[in-house]
Amino acid sequence: MQQTYGQIERLERIFETLEKSPRGKKCGGMEGLLEEGKEMMGEDIDAEVLDAALIAAAQKVEHYEISSYGTVRAYAQLLGDNAAVELLTQTLEEEVAADEKLKLLAENGINVEAMEAETA
Repeated sequence: MQQTYGQIERLERIFETLEKSPRGKKCGGMEGLLEEGKEMMGEDIDAEVLDAALIAAAQKVEHYEISSYGTVRAYAQLLGDNAAVELLTQTLEEEVAADEKLKLLAENGINVEAMEAETA
């Protein structure tokens, strides 16, 4: 949560500099990814399989965020807004690190446990 608040604060600083409102439209893509994760939690599956599925769902969210922040940072670079580039780079690095943590959790045990639960 602390990291998310920091990301929001950075975005608000960028919008303030641009003299624009940080409020926008709801993102249907992100809503769909979150709904998919919620649906998995209602499935009748082994706990180990659910853990693996939830990590996969969380990684989808991270990849969506990485793509979005990367695109916005590229626009800021094109516009020569170095302050925004710096702030967006911090957030992008955090999202990449979060994805890496999820990947390591999956690869270093959770996916194997899920496979073993399914074949048992």
